[in-house]
Amino acid sequence: MNKPLRRIAIFCGLLVLALLVRDNWIQFVQADELKTDPKNRRVAIARYAQPRGNIIVDGKSITGYAETKGNDFQYKRTYKDGEMWAPVTGYASQAFGANQLEALNDGILTGDDDRLFFNRTIDMLTGKPQKGGNVVTTLNAKAQKAAFEGLGDKKGAVAAINPKTGAVLALASTPSYDPSSFAGNGEKDTEAWSKLQKAQDPDDPMLNRALRQTYPPGSTFKVVTAAAGLESGDYDLDSKTDSPDPYRLPDSTYELGNEGNNPACKNASVRVALQWSCNTVFAKMSDDIGNEDMQKMSEKFGFHEKELDIPVRAAESVYPKDNRPQNAQAGIGQASVAATPLQMAMVASAVANDGKLMKPYMVDQLVAPNLNVVEQTKPEELSEPVSSENAQKLQQAMETVVEKGTGSSGKIPGVTVGGKTGTAQHGEGNSENPYAWFISYAKTDDGSPVAVAVVIESSDTLRSDIAGGKLAAPVAKGVMEAVLDGKQ
Repeated sequence: MNKPLRRIAIFCGLLVLALLVRDNWIQFVQADELKTDPKNRRVAIARYAQPRGNIIVDGKSITGYAETKGNDFQYKRTYKDGEMWAPVTGYASQAFGANQLEALNDGILTGDDDRLFFNRTIDMLTGKPQKGGNVVTTLNAKAQKAAFEGLGDKKGAVAAINPKTGAVLALASTPSYDPSSFAGNGEKDTEAWSKLQKAQDPDDPMLNRALRQTYPPGSTFKVVTAAAGLESGDYDLDSKTDSPDPYRLPDSTYELGNEGNNPACKNASVRVALQWSCNTVFAKMSDDIGNEDMQKMSEKFGFHEKELDIPVRAAESVYPKDNRPQNAQAGIGQASVAATPLQMAMVASAVANDGKLMKPYMVDQLVAPNLNVVEQTKPEELSEPVSSENAQKLQQAMETVVEKGTGSSGKIPGVTVGGKTGTAQHGEGNSENPYAWFISYAKTDDGSPVAVAVVIESSDTLRSDIAGGKLAAPVAKGVMEAVLDGKQ
């Protein structure tokens, strides 16, 4: 072979070698990256080539599927009562991807999860199309309906938990949206998606207010402050406190008063102070306890948890490091303290469960297409914010709030209900309508089956009529009654 031909042969051999190296690099090293690349049309086509598995509530699916026409995606997701369930399911869209339970359990729902390999193999051998598994939730359909309808056209949220296990029973947010409206990838889907964005709709219907929005918790936070006071050993349930009315904030000339100038608040006991929501008692208590210990107590209830996944991640609730006057204000749920509705449901839940806080979760099981359980959630204790003895004292106080205090509209005949109202300032100088809160629990003879938090962010109610007891408590009552239905 002459020299020029030898060079050409070597060059061609190197090209073949480079091609083989590149081919192996793509097939093995970049395989996962290419498989998940949103621009890989084949992956998307395969994804929508079979019906998606379902999300289950009370044994019934709240999702479904429909065949599509005019494109190469064969199936799209549908939702039953989509607006009501959107804060639970999230969405799965051919054009806009997925979020919440739809995204977090995508492998199970599409059938691509590694744990479904056996099912896929059997389907392939028998010639059956691939099937997705199901996500079985802990949600209670009656409670969810009560929460959603109770909120109505108000802007707000509801979170309800089983205190014994942490199972989420209701998770509602309004205004909401129907994920079916943009589940495809046509012009109508794009138009529906665009209308739901905050830039187009300032009410932000796609915001999950129960999990992702924090609010000043107002007087509902006084339950946490009362817990810190009882745990300190310096306060008791029915002993009078040294609490002047009005109370001058420390290092300040500002004098804090009480709603309606209630004379019962001066030197009131913890029980009476919760009954009438006395700002002066709890602001002074927070100052006496100190910012560091108030932070520690709030953390035991779940504040400052950055990775609270249920499995959808909740926003972090905070009780900040602050100066003395701000710490006193934070002790009554104002200043810089902020909490999600889920967080405040956790507070009520821990009190109802004799001081033990269970981790919230809303997926009970992941189930294969053949109904074999792939994954089972086990209840998990997060912490014990207060002793059993002090939790029972807090229960007595919260039950007094409902029996003959500010939360009387939360009463349920024949059921023991404990609660705490809250009306939190909103806007600079409290210029906007305040937030109305109510946290509560309901007890039957066999325990505490439900703890609820409700926040009303805005409504068409006159400002003078906005109060937790008037707006939020009736919603919580409806949710508790729905859970208790048949258990009394």
